[in-house]
Amino acid sequence: MKPTPGGPDPAQTQPDVLTAVARTWADAVAGTSYVPLPRAEVEALLRALLGRLQATLVADRFRPEEGCAVGAALVDAHFTDARTLSHSLTVLWEAAARLDAPRSQVGARWHVLVGALAEGYARASQERALREQDEIVTAALTARYQAEQALQMSEARLRAVFAGARVGIGIGDLDGRIIDLNPALAAIFGYPTEELRRRRVQDFMHPTDSEPVWRLYDDLIRGDRDHFRVEKQFFRANGDSVWTHLSVSLLRDEAGRPQYQLAVVHDVTELQQLQTQLRYEAHHDPLTGLPNRTLFLAQLDSIFASAEAGTRVGLCFLDLDGFKAVNDTLGHEVGDQLLVKVARRIDDVVTAAGHLVGRLGGDEFVVLVPGSTGRGQLVELADRMLAVLAAPVHLAGREIAVSASIGIVERPVEGIDPAELLRAADMTLYWAKADGKNRWAVFEPDRDARDINRYALSSALPAALDQEQFVLHYQPLMKIADRSLHGVEALVRWRHPTLGLIGPDEFVGLAEESGLIVPLGRWVLQAACRQAYEWFGTCPGSPFISVNLAAQQLREPGLVEDIRNALVSSGLHPQQLQLEITESAIVGTDHSTRSTLRRLSDMDLRIAIDDFGTGYSNLAYLRHLPIDEIKLDGFFLRGVRATEDIDPVDEQIVASLVSLAHVLGLTVTAEGVETAAQVSLLAAMGCDAGQGTHLGPPADAVEMAFRPPARPVGVLPIGELPVQFGQVRPG
Repeated sequence: MKPTPGGPDPAQTQPDVLTAVARTWADAVAGTSYVPLPRAEVEALLRALLGRLQATLVADRFRPEEGCAVGAALVDAHFTDARTLSHSLTVLWEAAARLDAPRSQVGARWHVLVGALAEGYARASQERALREQDEIVTAALTARYQAEQALQMSEARLRAVFAGARVGIGIGDLDGRIIDLNPALAAIFGYPTEELRRRRVQDFMHPTDSEPVWRLYDDLIRGDRDHFRVEKQFFRANGDSVWTHLSVSLLRDEAGRPQYQLAVVHDVTELQQLQTQLRYEAHHDPLTGLPNRTLFLAQLDSIFASAEAGTRVGLCFLDLDGFKAVNDTLGHEVGDQLLVKVARRIDDVVTAAGHLVGRLGGDEFVVLVPGSTGRGQLVELADRMLAVLAAPVHLAGREIAVSASIGIVERPVEGIDPAELLRAADMTLYWAKADGKNRWAVFEPDRDARDINRYALSSALPAALDQEQFVLHYQPLMKIADRSLHGVEALVRWRHPTLGLIGPDEFVGLAEESGLIVPLGRWVLQAACRQAYEWFGTCPGSPFISVNLAAQQLREPGLVEDIRNALVSSGLHPQQLQLEITESAIVGTDHSTRSTLRRLSDMDLRIAIDDFGTGYSNLAYLRHLPIDEIKLDGFFLRGVRATEDIDPVDEQIVASLVSLAHVLGLTVTAEGVETAAQVSLLAAMGCDAGQGTHLGPPADAVEMAFRPPARPVGVLPIGELPVQFGQVRPG
């Protein structure tokens, strides 16, 4: 929306989203940490951090480490309480939908950024704690040293530092007996101070302690090292575990001999639990609790990395049928509930069989079968999943029918990578949907190769049009009565730079799917009209050029203008252009399409119905359309190879169609004429024209211009063409 002259800019009057989120964030973290800043400065700080996150979110080069920097900035601003991070994550998750960024970036990048923020916060908190530990240790050692050397520091001051420290501090002898500790350490372990003084350090070791931890401790006691730092678990008095950052230093006497060990302990249990939760959420779908795409692909990569020779693997790629209709009619909340129900049913089947199931997104689920025993195992698993999903799901007072399609791939690990395995399963899933849904399909390499080739051709079509890789071949339509030329059909071919000449069956359907059939058809019209003018000049009595129109072209608003331009630019007379429309394209045509047909007819163009007899129309229906000719599908002549092969029923059907067409004033061309017997049969029926290899195969323009169609063997001599193609010019 543009601002009205002199008025305020609407963009400036809209609420500042970052300011609003920053205010919410400030409310959430208020009181969780002591921050020596006024409220306004806190909001300004948080807004600046949000700005950094949003800038990273929409940047061309995504840098997750910026999230770590924002988390560290929070700690630097003295937001150091674990509750601050927890409340901040809640606000940031809820703010994702309000940020100015594409939804695809918010969904993927925001999750990574917030996780990176938590990681940066945790790392900065640890470093801050370690700095505090070092400062305390340094202060304690300095105080002790100065007290011993100068006797100027009082025991009271040292005790104040020792007792008032926020981290646990303990002193033990070289045998591990605890000599002294501060209240913070007693609180961490949950024991009275006096009881701890009777214990040994070894009493608090955790069963999960690894050998390197003990080795570090032994090195310290022997005096081989002066300190070490580890992240370590301990037992509390009530049996619970506590996670700590432990820093242990060796204290020596004046002669350098080891005397005591000084331990500084920082409780990071809440931070550890938060990190564990974040790791879980990063690898599991929040709706169903199943492994998400990240974890599933990691498991798949692990299987391939550790697979031995001969190992096989299987995938079942499952997608619900018609799930979008559930969301559209019952709402996304019901859709989510349905996904949860479906996930539980699939998980029950798969987990019982010892396999892994994950949700890749939307209504897509995938099952991994490591060490599969063959295709039969995967088919049996797919049957069980389809069976368990067949029972209706009761939600929102409704009974919802559920079905799914499953793509199955089972093969050796050798010779394929995880990405290709997943692609093959995804492709096979769509085969199952194309074959009717509510079923499974098994991967077929040959079908996959055809689909890949089809996709490659579809991708190359736009460039082929731009680079003029298409050519026309022409096939004669011969009059049955005198064997003279009735017309010539233009047939498009693709001269592919690497695959050679490709027939229309392989690419016309792709052009229709992609919408390129309109510009391709426009090119065919122009090229065919130019070629017809070179052959026939401008003469209404000359043979015509016949061009096929796709259904999409017939509905194109600019079709009439395209045809008029092709005629004008080539000089061809309208009566020398015939448009072929398939029978299925005109069945149930709307008013707009019928109007287009009448406009074309009013231009004196010929209109023919191609492949007649393969659709659902009839001659009575065609009576109401401006049709000049029908082309009988070659199916009617397929069984006629010799005179004695003629089926009386087929003969009667063809004869009736020819007769009825003539009653309606239509000419009839029979397609698929391949034998002399077929020509004789058509002549006896009074069929107007024929087309097929027996009357002339398709050829390029050069061959057609200088070599008339060969004379068929075993039939009456073909009359001379009215003129040599290349010699006709307007009078």
